[in-house]
Amino acid sequence: MSRRGLAAVASVLDQAASSATNILVLVLAARLSSVSGFAAFSMVYVAFSVLLGLNMAYVGQTVVLERAEERLGAVCRSAVSFTGVASLAAALLLAAVGLALPGPTGGAFLALGLVLPLVLLQDGLRYCFSALRAPERALAADTLRLVCVVAALAVQPSGASAARLVLVWGLSAVPALLLGLWLLRPYVRGAAADLRPYLRRGHLGQRFVVEFAVGNGSSQLAVLGLGVFATPLAVGALRGATTLFGPLNVLFNSANAFAPPVLGRVSGKRAVVRATLTLGLVLAALGAGVAAALYALPDPWGRQLLGDTWPAASALLPATGAQYAVMGLGTCALLTLRVLAPKATLSLQVVFSLLSVAFLLGGYAVWGVQGAAWGLALGSALKATAAWWRVARLKLPSAGADASAPEPETGAAHPA
Repeated sequence: MSRRGLAAVASVLDQAASSATNILVLVLAARLSSVSGFAAFSMVYVAFSVLLGLNMAYVGQTVVLERAEERLGAVCRSAVSFTGVASLAAALLLAAVGLALPGPTGGAFLALGLVLPLVLLQDGLRYCFSALRAPERALAADTLRLVCVVAALAVQPSGASAARLVLVWGLSAVPALLLGLWLLRPYVRGAAADLRPYLRRGHLGQRFVVEFAVGNGSSQLAVLGLGVFATPLAVGALRGATTLFGPLNVLFNSANAFAPPVLGRVSGKRAVVRATLTLGLVLAALGAGVAAALYALPDPWGRQLLGDTWPAASALLPATGAQYAVMGLGTCALLTLRVLAPKATLSLQVVFSLLSVAFLLGGYAVWGVQGAAWGLALGSALKATAAWWRVARLKLPSAGADASAPEPETGAAHPA
């Protein structure tokens, strides 16, 4: 098998390891916790997902779009350094929130503050390996992460507090983090870290953060708001349902992380659109298939997965399945625009993500948690439709032009 073929296999296996880690963490937490305990854990995990997405948008996306081979060492060292500094600042804020909140939720947020730099750094390394076209190294670190977190959570006692589970989950990332840094070392040896590009006005990550904030981040924060102002049990039900679609969620995120370097070498707009549309149809079919399989799952088996959270989560499967089916198409439409015309995605994210939040909150007001889940599905469907419409309206390149090259941007994450 060619080196490119081996790299593709390693990328798929790495995403399988990451997917298994995410879903098993939530499955084990649900089985070990009471309904209220898992609700507290879910609120913390939603907050972590928002911070992870912000780091991916601000740091990770700029790393994978870097094409200058001679800069990659400095880019990766700078990315890791900035992630470490920024995660420490966020950790202090989370610790303060945890001290201010009462009960198990406060303790869980405090625990997240203690382990946040570890988990953000470990996850962020995969973007460096993606840019370096060394997915086998990401696979090694993420496989170790999977083994360590499952082993650590599996030995926790039934009824363990949310704070304890968060601490165990976070500390179990240490071996994978150390391995990842060791594997990255040959690529960054001798390169100097420069954090100034991340602080400059016009840094490309600033645009991506806005997109995330009004996209995935806004819906995540809206779900978190349901737990604060409505009931944490709603968060537990929504998070429980989305947990079952964990492999698809990881595939969506990995498409944004690993596809740009590949698509950047595809010649012409038509070829890029064909590739992303095919991928979108595959992801949509997977979403529908997973939803059908889960809906047919007998209740005893479902309780083995999510424990006491299963009844509330299973009622949301039709809506969540529909959402993930259209999310597959929408993710690939936005990926197409990210590669061909990076500036075209911001307005779509702002308008349709805010609509999704409105549908979520309005649906909850009218029909409870069921309405919130269907509101998210409707918002995702409208965003996917608008994104593909925007792709269709992109002007065809002139003869001989390379349409796969993104529009010029300023402030990329590398030393000046």
